[in-house]
Amino acid sequence: MSRLLLNLRNVPHDEADGVRAMLDAQGIAFYETRPSMWGISAGGIWVTEDTAYADARLAMDEFQRQRRDHARAEYAAAKRAGTADTFFTMLRADPVRVVVSVLGILFVLVMVALPVFLLRG
Repeated sequence: MSRLLLNLRNVPHDEADGVRAMLDAQGIAFYETRPSMWGISAGGIWVTEDTAYADARLAMDEFQRQRRDHARAEYAAAKRAGTADTFFTMLRADPVRVVVSVLGILFVLVMVALPVFLLRG
């Protein structure tokens, strides 16, 4: 019976391509389901044989560890170069979005705290 290896919801195309290439290189049989037209299901990458799932999971864990290490190294290099995104660079690049987001967060916090203040008695 097939087992889901990777749910493709919010997975970048390069990561999905990397997983496919990794499974091909390992010789693990898999198939892919596409997302539904209405966004109910996101699609996924499935391993066709239960016996190969453990090997696929180990390979997937290693793939994700390498991807994580690469992303962290890129971020560290961007921080050293001064090109990493910070709150203030985002504020300069798109002030309306940042201000609206901060106001939305403050509104939610006030709405959560309001009953506490109103019910104190």
